[in-house]
Amino acid sequence: MAYQTVNPYTNELVKEYPNATDQQLEEALKTGQNLYEEFKKQPVKERGEILHNIASKIREKADELARACTIDMGKLLTESQGEVELCAVIADWFADHGEEMLKPEEIETTATGTAEIQHHATGVLMMVEPWNFPYYQIMRVFAPNFMVGNPMILKHASNTPTSAQMMADIILEAGAPKGSLTNMFLTYDQVTAAIEDPRVQGAALTGSERGGEAVASAAGKNLKKTTMELGGMDPFVVLDDADMDDVADIAWRSRLYNTGQECTSSKRFIVMENVYDEFVERLKENFSKVKAGDPLDPNTTIAPMNTKKAKEDLQKQVDEAVKAGAEVVYGNEPIDLPGQFFMPTILTNVDRDNPAYTTEMFGPIGVVYKVSTEQEAIELANDSSYGLGGVVFAGDSEHGAEVASQIETGMVFVNNFRYSLPELPFGGVKRSGYGREMSRLGQMAFVNEKLIVKADKPDMNNLAGGLVASSNPE
Repeated sequence: MAYQTVNPYTNELVKEYPNATDQQLEEALKTGQNLYEEFKKQPVKERGEILHNIASKIREKADELARACTIDMGKLLTESQGEVELCAVIADWFADHGEEMLKPEEIETTATGTAEIQHHATGVLMMVEPWNFPYYQIMRVFAPNFMVGNPMILKHASNTPTSAQMMADIILEAGAPKGSLTNMFLTYDQVTAAIEDPRVQGAALTGSERGGEAVASAAGKNLKKTTMELGGMDPFVVLDDADMDDVADIAWRSRLYNTGQECTSSKRFIVMENVYDEFVERLKENFSKVKAGDPLDPNTTIAPMNTKKAKEDLQKQVDEAVKAGAEVVYGNEPIDLPGQFFMPTILTNVDRDNPAYTTEMFGPIGVVYKVSTEQEAIELANDSSYGLGGVVFAGDSEHGAEVASQIETGMVFVNNFRYSLPELPFGGVKRSGYGREMSRLGQMAFVNEKLIVKADKPDMNNLAGGLVASSNPE
């Protein structure tokens, strides 16, 4: 696997990085294990102060980080800038709230004495992260686990090595001890070896189902805990009383943000028949307004895809969908620019036999479905092996929430854009993965929830829980 930055706009090789050696991995594991022992003795508050320093350092180098992200994977500079700031927000939030969330929790018990749950670190974690949000994916795992005291080894995507190394360097520069986050250009075999190593106690992955299966398999064989954030085919449900101005304003953004290369992007628009024609026309209108060009240029509004292969794979998916009966109502035409551009495209008439019905398309492709009843909309939304996120637009937000509660995903946003904030849990169900990142749930993803029951002396008349002294031992 070659770790290299190839600018998706110019197609130029910017920089190449050598793979890590097995000896370097061993050194990282040793450093991480030693730091874990040190973290056990360090007050959580001290790590919170360092995490605030990391947020400040990220903001200090925001321009440099944003530009590197755009050159690495091609997203609009404005989107890269937003991602960098979000990382600082996440770091600050866990720095502010982590200590409180990790305090012992008293629990009521009939046992003699008092009982509490303490939250302890578990050890070194393996992080496997994707290219589409190269900084954010790191920070949403790093910030909570740094507060816990779990050192981390990072294997990032092969096409965003510069972004990965820059974030790791900034974390070190801001005062985090060596080993807090070690970025390594690992092979897949080395990732497996790391997960199997007894010093590693868990693995967090965001990526493809194939990658998730490989990491979960290695972890499962070795009884290691994992969190998985995988693919998605998120529904965007439009009920018949929805405010169509709001719908039109959000729908195109929800599909084209990050050039549609987002797990939680709205990939399936499920629209009631009385507003279907209006929805399609307004989506076409908004798709037609985007401007392809240099993603570093603030006037550009649609960026290239991340790699040549990603563009070719997406084109193959669209071709197969059309061959199976899908209708192209907009797009699917070449863009006369050298970069890896894909024209925003709208498909309709996709039936259950069409591969587009079940296969995630990771790019600026919107599939629109017409439904005649609310129940049909819910059933169509749930007719998927994925269950990550979703959007519902309704005239009444309470009714929209009732519909949202029937959609089988980990997150649904009613009459709103999709948010990703540190206080909101992120994750899905079904083939979209398991576990949660961000929020208190993410803070507790890799902790030892240790029970401590203490008493001045045992009460032999209160042996609860089935532990009964049947007679005098004599």
